Amino acid sequence: MELPQIQYDVLTHLARAARPLRVPELAAALRIDQSPVAAACAELQQKGGVQIDERPYDEYSLADAGRQYAAAPLPERTIVGVLLTQGGRCRITEIPKHCELDAGQVGQSLRFLSLRGWAEKRGDELVLANRGRHDSHQKQPDEQMLAALAEVRVARAEELKARGIDLDSALALLAKRRGFLHIKPRTDRLVSLTDAGRELLARGVKGRRRVTQLAPELLTDGGWRNVELQPYDVTLAAKKLYPGKEHAFQRTLDRVRRVFLELGFTEVGSPWVESGFWDFDALFQPQDHPARDMQDTFYVARPHRCRLPDDALVERVRAAHENGGDTGSTGWGYRWSRELAHKPVLRTHTTAATIRALAAHRPGEPGKYFAIGPVYRRETVDYKHLPVFHQVDGIIVDRRASLATLLGTLSVFYSKMGFKVRFCPSFFPYTEPSAEVLIWLESRGEWVEMGGSGLFRPEVTLPLGIHDRVLAWGLGLERLAMLIHGLDSIGALYFASMPWLRETPLCRS
Repeated sequence: MELPQIQYDVLTHLARAARPLRVPELAAALRIDQSPVAAACAELQQKGGVQIDERPYDEYSLADAGRQYAAAPLPERTIVGVLLTQGGRCRITEIPKHCELDAGQVGQSLRFLSLRGWAEKRGDELVLANRGRHDSHQKQPDEQMLAALAEVRVARAEELKARGIDLDSALALLAKRRGFLHIKPRTDRLVSLTDAGRELLARGVKGRRRVTQLAPELLTDGGWRNVELQPYDVTLAAKKLYPGKEHAFQRTLDRVRRVFLELGFTEVGSPWVESGFWDFDALFQPQDHPARDMQDTFYVARPHRCRLPDDALVERVRAAHENGGDTGSTGWGYRWSRELAHKPVLRTHTTAATIRALAAHRPGEPGKYFAIGPVYRRETVDYKHLPVFHQVDGIIVDRRASLATLLGTLSVFYSKMGFKVRFCPSFFPYTEPSAEVLIWLESRGEWVEMGGSGLFRPEVTLPLGIHDRVLAWGLGLERLAMLIHGLDSIGALYFASMPWLRETPLCRS
């Protein structure tokens, strides 16, 4: 009969030792790592060759405060030294003047002086007791234990007792101090040879070398016949690998893009540096609106002007602002400035992209467009605001479209993203009627605002030559990504820690 070589070595060593051995002892004797030795013992136990007995024990080591006082006297011993030099008594407030302890440390040491019977507090004085004089040159059990652990770093109870330390007294004293000891529960595995194991050896069992790789020389000389190939255990713990993957926020953007493409939309874009015309004027936003102020919008110095579209379109937009033009509206009733329309800005919303798409749309035909990208506003930085963030804007052009079409489209979008949605009546400058979009956040038990939606006003669509209804919406994406990935701060998306980037899953159920 043959056994794997390591199992055979375990049996023969136990037979020579003639006593149970701990797994670390076996590993040291065989000069092999503990893991394969433990595995060999477990396999031998299944075959009945050995018996493994588990015995729990505590492992002791020093914590930070313990390491500090292993090299220096405990505060109460320092105070005893002061009392000895002061004739056996001293005012408590005077003690810090005679040693390196501060008033707080002296105050905290009073209970330990009383507990050890070294000193007694009388009024505002501390008086040395006889026991304090007696113990002044003798290390106590807790001090002995600190010194021993400083020397050996890690020890078990029997090792400390072998040094003559009264372990129970030491633990009783150290238990009252924080940060002195680490106590870890461990388990000893004692391996002993069974009668069946002795019988295997008596019958002349032999060891068979186990290899982990089928080397060329084993094939050429036929040595593979005399070795055992190590089977791979795919259930064993292994080093985690972190392959490259897209950033979690980028995956959210791609997922949003994929949903709208699945719904039949066409993606459009626009420059990040946009003219005031497309960012504000084409959306019937008056030129004195607060959103166009320097404190809300980033204006660009170079280029200092942007090109405008054809004069006929610009003239229709001007008329809509000043007197309503052909829209049936009275407009805003002010003198519209072409120079302000030329001013370049960092686009404040991706609606600048969808309004460009609407201007290029062929009148009378249906169409569905969306845009995803960064936008820029002078926001105060906090846990949910940054001056740069991302939006998805969309429009549906269809003479038969209705508010129900808009709400249904957004409901399908958020359903595909994994959220329930509801809508509340609201007001936005260039849509009427308008609705606020909210999604249900299960972890908080509340509705969270995500953006706005509505039907473009005639003052927006008619100057562009569009007579059909146009449904529109603009939705924030950072907040959506925060909810998907369970983040509390928008900054975590951009200044993410490496552990989070590694561990965040590629998909969620």
